[in-house]
Amino acid sequence: MSANADPGLICAVLENLIGNAWKFTAKSPAARIDVGVEDGDGESVYFVRDNGAGFDMQYAHKLFAPFQRLHHAIEFEGTGIGLATVKKIIGRHGGRVWIESAINRGTTVCFTLGPSTRIDGAEQKPAEFAVQ
Repeated sequence: MSANADPGLICAVLENLIGNAWKFTAKSPAARIDVGVEDGDGESVYFVRDNGAGFDMQYAHKLFAPFQRLHHAIEFEGTGIGLATVKKIIGRHGGRVWIESAINRGTTVCFTLGPSTRIDGAEQKPAEFAVQ
């Protein structure tokens, strides 16, 4: 995959999203995590999808606020700032981020990156990232 993005920031996004996927599939006997990009009405939609714990979508609006958690700390470790960080970084790139999930059926986090290649006035080189 490649994108016009700040390489350090987009790595932080992927580390947070893949880290969450690992965390929430840890108790799944046949864990699966997919990372990729699809065409979404003419724009690239990047995603991290897992078949882990999932959550009730009625609480999805809480996920991107700092220190908001949908699972108890004793179930899954974490500080509750990962998705807030992801939202901030994607917003700085002019993109958007959203989540689709179902309890015990997994979660997909999707994001787009805006058309600009400039962050804070500095020209950005395309970032290439590989997930293994």
